[in-house]
Formats: sequence, C-alpha cells, structure tokens
Amino acid sequence: MTDRILSSESHDYEEQLELSLRPQKLAQYIGQPRVKENLKIFIEAAKLREESLDHVLLYGPPGLGKTTLAAVIANEMGVHVKMTSGPAIERPGDLAAILSSLEPGDVLFIDEIHRLPRAIEEVLYPAMEDFCLDIVIGKGPEARSVRLDLPPFTLVGATTRVGALSAPLRDRFGVHSRLEYYDEQSLADIVIRSGKLFDVNIDDQAAFEMARRSRGTPRIANRLLKRVRDYAQVIGDGRITMSLVKQALELLQVDPRGLDHIDHKLVRALIERFGGGPVGLDTIAASIGEERVTIEDVYEPYLLQIGFIQRTPRGRVATDIAFTHFGYEHPAQN
Repeated sequence: MTDRILSSESHDYEEQLELSLRPQKLAQYIGQPRVKENLKIFIEAAKLREESLDHVLLYGPPGLGKTTLAAVIANEMGVHVKMTSGPAIERPGDLAAILSSLEPGDVLFIDEIHRLPRAIEEVLYPAMEDFCLDIVIGKGPEARSVRLDLPPFTLVGATTRVGALSAPLRDRFGVHSRLEYYDEQSLADIVIRSGKLFDVNIDDQAAFEMARRSRGTPRIANRLLKRVRDYAQVIGDGRITMSLVKQALELLQVDPRGLDHIDHKLVRALIERFGGGPVGLDTIAASIGEERVTIEDVYEPYLLQIGFIQRTPRGRVATDIAFTHFGYEHPAQN
C-alpha cells in the first residue's frame, strides 16, 4: 500500500526527485492562485516593514505542495529555512535546540504539526508570540525557570488534519491557507514543466492525459511522468506521445478516471458480490482481504470525491456513476 503508484503520500525514495522538481519562487509555483496572491501581498508587506512574516499554517490533502510552498516563502523573504516534522520533536530540548539555531527572519517548517506532543506545544506558544523560550533547569526545590530570547522567525506549519490541531496552537498562526486539489490544466502545466527538467519531449495531449489520471495531485502527476518516461525510453523513442501514455498507464493499471487495480477490486466487489450495497465496511474489508482502516483512510476518500460510492447509515453504496464506469447495469433498471 505504501508503494501504491496513486498514493498521495510521499515514498521514501522520492525525496531527492521532489527536491529537483520544486519551484523556488512564487512565479514558478503552478496552481493555488488564491493562496499565492495572498502570500505575495503578505510577504511584500513584511519586507517593506523589514519584519519577519506572520506565522503561516498550510493545510489540505497530502501531495499538494505544502513543503514546496514553505521553501518558496523562505526564498521570497530571502532567508534560510529549517525543516522538521512533528513526530521528530520528542522533547522540549529538541525544540529549544532548533529554535536557538535560527537566524533573524528565518523560516522554521514543521510538517505534520498536528502530531506535536502537547508538552512541546506549551514550549512553542511563547516562542511564537514573544520570541522567547522558557526553560526549566534542575529538579525539585532547586528547579528554576530561565527565559531565553529568540530572534524573530516565521513558523510555517503543515497538516493534513487541521481539525486535530489544538485551538491555542491554531489561533497563534496569523495566516491560514488551505491548498485545494488542482485542476487538469494546472496539472498538465506541472507535467510539462517537470518534463523540461527531465529533458523529455512531451506532447500537450500526452501531458493532459497524465494530468487527467493524477487525482488532482501534483505528486501523483510527477510520479506518473517518471514511470511513463521509463516506458518511453525503453519501448519508444524517448518522446512521450498520447498513444504511448495510454499504453504505459494501461500497463501500470491506471484507468482514465485515475483508478488503479485496488480501486477496481473494491468497487467491483461492492457491485458484483453485494449488488451495489448497502453493505458494511467490515464485510467489504473481509471480502477483498484489506484492513478496515486502510479502506476507510486510503481507498475510500478518492472514490467518495468522484462520486463512485456513498456512505450511508446502512453501509457503503455504489452509485450509478460507478455502475456505468465499470459497464454494469444498475439493479434498479432491470
């Protein structure tokens, strides 16, 4: 499941690839026009006042460019960026070491910030508000609190679960930006840009076809491009055309709606074995040999988003769109 080609989560081996494809400036960043326009104004205002940018919270589904945007913010401000993640900060001393190493105006990016331990959050509050650290030295009656001053900095937090953030932490961010799924034209532009960085010739129609099957997610679009590029270099002449994209994605079992073999297995089981439902999630999980939580958190969201299944009080139901896509006649029509 972790190596699924249509997963919006980052694979461990893709880190270097993503770094090479990331834009450096807002002008190079494709998509998210409203977020870009607001950030452009906020960054320009902060630079005019010679202040650090307000703390920024980026939230939305995985694979949409939150980490990339944090680096772009630092580049636009002309400062350095330090990157870490919520699970990596286990003790207050870890956070203190990171914060004390920042230069004035630097950007600290914390991915999966909703997974910060509560004890770490308490240390983070004065750092965000007053740019200081309250550290307790010693134990018992001899313990004393020491306040350390910090240089002004910008915290950029990223999360896929903004509702899991505590209200005090969420309220300390001055800028809240939600990243939305990309439209097909923006994804096609991303594929063409990545193709130029890969030094690969891509037809416009071929780029649009890959975009159409990328589930609105740039990370998936770049992953498909990398696999199609391999196919083009081995099977074709290195040039990516519409016909070659269709052949490659058929081999990868990615259909025109961006569904893979696991999605097919789930929806076909719902239609063929249970007449389209309603059927309980545990029953579906047992019938296809997957964990309940995996279906609910990984496979279902996109199927719900495109309207192939519905969640009802009685269980999951396949919609008319799903029946039509897979070539079945709806039982109600018989």
